[in-house]
Amino acid sequence: MAEFTMELNDEQKEVRDWLHGFAADVIRPAAAEWDEREETPWPVIQEAAKVGIYSLDFYAQQYFDPTGLGIPMAMEELFWGDAGIALSIVGTGLAAVGVLANGTDEQIGTWIPQMYGDADDVKVAAFCSSEPDAGSDVASMRTRAVYDEAKDEWVINGTKTWATNGGIANVHVVVAVVDPELGSKGHASFIIPPNTPGLSQGQKFKKHGIRASHTAEVVLENVRIPGSCLLGGKDKLDERLARARERAKSGGERVKNAAMATFEASRPAVGAMAVGTARAAYEEALEYAKTREQFGRPIIDNQGVAFQLADMRTQIDAARLLVWRASWMAVNGKPFTAAEGSMSKLFASETAKKVTAQAIQILGGNGFTREYPVERMHRDAAIYTIFEGTSEIQRLVIARTLAGMPIR
Repeated sequence: MAEFTMELNDEQKEVRDWLHGFAADVIRPAAAEWDEREETPWPVIQEAAKVGIYSLDFYAQQYFDPTGLGIPMAMEELFWGDAGIALSIVGTGLAAVGVLANGTDEQIGTWIPQMYGDADDVKVAAFCSSEPDAGSDVASMRTRAVYDEAKDEWVINGTKTWATNGGIANVHVVVAVVDPELGSKGHASFIIPPNTPGLSQGQKFKKHGIRASHTAEVVLENVRIPGSCLLGGKDKLDERLARARERAKSGGERVKNAAMATFEASRPAVGAMAVGTARAAYEEALEYAKTREQFGRPIIDNQGVAFQLADMRTQIDAARLLVWRASWMAVNGKPFTAAEGSMSKLFASETAKKVTAQAIQILGGNGFTREYPVERMHRDAAIYTIFEGTSEIQRLVIARTLAGMPIR
């Protein structure tokens, strides 16, 4: 087990500085353009692929960092550059992690390379879980997968929503119901290969923030895929469903939902994204306050401004520490007995919203215009209290964990 430390080692610092340079030199100069265009920033993703950031190898190296700080460090730096572009770069990782967590070695080797493509022909992937009537309430999912034993095929019907890269992805990973009586325990994940008939893009959302990240509905109409596209395989699924049915008979439905436990472990990464956005806004506000003069002196000389900056920095550092603690706990197998993953995501996301709003206030009228980036950062920050579990859901998870109640 790696000892907990608040000091990055030399290798981590080198990676951090490399990522920061890419964010400063490539992401930031492109941020305003792609926010206005509301399109996937393919040229930036290609640049990330050329230098090795947009690749499974890079994220695997950070994920297996024994300190647990590789992923949050990477997320903070990329999202410091710009949240929308950064999400376009890391969004494929959601689908890749789904395959890594549930797939066989053959499925991992077959599909993950197709999710990324290469530097000359980059691809993206989409993870499709949420539905119009099933966001936080995953048990209400309606997308259905039915097994056609005669043809060894799965037939999938339903509509997914809020899918990052939905419809433009080379590979889609779709969560569907295989046994409605088991609720959330009756779900399974499937690979939808490129150009599969029946899969189409529905509504593309015009969003308040993170506009450079493509978000859309994914419609599945009698989508037929080979049996080999069930992640983990049919034998493993049948065994899992059988165990779930036995638990349900014996009152096992009160056992903590495994999917919710997985979300709990992944939430620090979202917290790190929020820290990156908050830090970017704070730095803009600090520099502005040091150079903007009113009444013959820099506005940072006024306590009303200086105290805001002090609070902003304190909240950002506290959020980072919560994220780092939860990340270290996750990689070292420490149980989240107080929902520390949700704590980190809750505090960091609320901090990002508050800090970006304060940055606009410090910049005054300039902060309200698109000539300065804090306006965009404030719009982007709104997503952190919504996706990967709303702030209300985080509080519910924390409260139920503290009370010793199951999370469903």
